[in-house]
Amino acid sequence: MVAPSPYSLIATDLDGTLLRDDDTLSERSLAALARAGRAGARHLVVTGRPAPRVRPLLDDLGCTGLAVCGQGAQVYDAGADRLLWSVTLDRELAETALGKIEAEVGQVYAAVDQDGVDGLTLIEPGYLMPHPTLPALRVARRDDLWCAPISKVLLRHHTLSDDELAATARSVVGSLATVTMSGPGTVELQPCGVTKATGLALAAGHLGLSPGQAIAFGDMPNDIPMFEWAAHGVAMANAHPELKALADEITASNEDDGIAAVLERLFD
Repeated sequence: MVAPSPYSLIATDLDGTLLRDDDTLSERSLAALARAGRAGARHLVVTGRPAPRVRPLLDDLGCTGLAVCGQGAQVYDAGADRLLWSVTLDRELAETALGKIEAEVGQVYAAVDQDGVDGLTLIEPGYLMPHPTLPALRVARRDDLWCAPISKVLLRHHTLSDDELAATARSVVGSLATVTMSGPGTVELQPCGVTKATGLALAAGHLGLSPGQAIAFGDMPNDIPMFEWAAHGVAMANAHPELKALADEITASNEDDGIAAVLERLFD
């Protein structure tokens, strides 16, 4: 029999957190999540990946419920393969934000995630995908990025670090968009005011769960709002220093099954 736990909601980031560096799920992590599920806890994936890029992983997890995608801009129902909620980034505002950033740092390379359950990831010339396993369609020019509604813009710079690019973007973008840093080589622009906490709160409310019942796991600054929302935030050993500074607990790395180690303790 699994002992009771104070947490009924387990919110996990994917990249650098639940997933290993090769984008796989360990048997130990799957077993720990299954054990928590048998005790009545609900698992919510809360990721920067858009819904179409999350579906195969949700299948691996056996998830037929909700997932928070696109940095909180999408609440996806895996069982019905539909978005319960989504918000898009205005494409004119995105272009203006890019112009302001490039006025400060020179050329950046951009990609976009289109909205919708079948939305594509489009990348302009010069942009390199930080996750080569994720499918993307290269377009001929930047204007082609704006051919359909988008949930976010991804940015890279040939010399600036992610921290430097994110800091500059925040200083000039203002209310045009929310700037996040979600992983190596991944600085993003998303709808203003939208964060992982936005989507997490909506999904949790749909499930009848509250922040006081939630434990969250993450590794990057884009997980900070999720940690601020949840009762307990657990940073991975490989996490960004900004997230570690706010965490209630630090566990082992994603490669060493850090999530499983915590869940095994809570649901022993």
